[in-house]
Amino acid sequence: MYVRNNLRWRVIWKFSWKGLLAFTLYSLLICLVYGPLGFHSLSIPWQPVATLGIAVSFYIGFKNNGSYDRFWEGRQLWGGIVNYSRTWAIQALEYVTSVVDAPGVEAPAASHAELSLRHRRLVYRQIAWANALRLQLRRQPDLWETQVAPFLDPTEAREMQRKQNPSAHLLRQQAADLRVLREERGLLNDFQHVNMMTSIEQFNNLQGGCERIKNTPFPRQYAFYSFMFVWIFAALLPLGLIGEFVKMGPDHIWLTVPFSVLVSWVFYIIEMVGHSSENPFENEMNDVPMTAICRTIEIDLREMLGETHLPPKLAPIDDILY
Repeated sequence: MYVRNNLRWRVIWKFSWKGLLAFTLYSLLICLVYGPLGFHSLSIPWQPVATLGIAVSFYIGFKNNGSYDRFWEGRQLWGGIVNYSRTWAIQALEYVTSVVDAPGVEAPAASHAELSLRHRRLVYRQIAWANALRLQLRRQPDLWETQVAPFLDPTEAREMQRKQNPSAHLLRQQAADLRVLREERGLLNDFQHVNMMTSIEQFNNLQGGCERIKNTPFPRQYAFYSFMFVWIFAALLPLGLIGEFVKMGPDHIWLTVPFSVLVSWVFYIIEMVGHSSENPFENEMNDVPMTAICRTIEIDLREMLGETHLPPKLAPIDDILY
């Protein structure tokens, strides 16, 4: 996600240079054929070109709204993942307590050690789930060993890595641990168990929402026709402008170049903005910053466990937060 208030010129140039080059060369060719070569039949009335421009602007505006909705839904889903991850950690730490309930009675040392281990397992597996979901959405399985496995037991990490959908199986393992805590260890009552299972249900819903966006591409008919209409308009624009400028004098036909390039570039950039927002989980410049969000989850949850040696929050790289 680009975090700088204003786009740097090199970023603008990166997305613009191909279109600017094409529009400039095409407009120069039209002026050369119309002026020095005297092929005046190239000129067309301006009114139909202007009408087409209005229609194209409505169409790409509609397409861009749909693209932004996909990005914003993805960001909301990951906002929900942050919130419910914190809720899960609080539940794990405050619900899973000693079986000794009498005031002033200390639990045996072994019980404290067991509770600490179970707290850590439940919380760390949640951190692993968030990172595993991120790697699934970005299709980066090669990062499993460094970004997911450290939060799991080695045996569990190897087993989960072999699954087709590791995130779903991590949630299933969380549910299995809750069953053990309630039925075998007596560390959860029914109310607490239901609440924590509700959190797991929310994680499933959030994961499903992310998978829906990832596995359902933006409708190609909208994306393709938007791209095609912009280029048709850009092709007709200098043909309509050149007749208007020639009315000002024969030397004014060259004004067609800067004005047609400028208008075409505006339409081109609007279409590109929509295109860059279609798929928010591709690890691109304008995507949801899932790596930074996962780091935030890790810091918050490990701090709730009482840990002090925490990783720093991720900083933007070249104004981009990944």
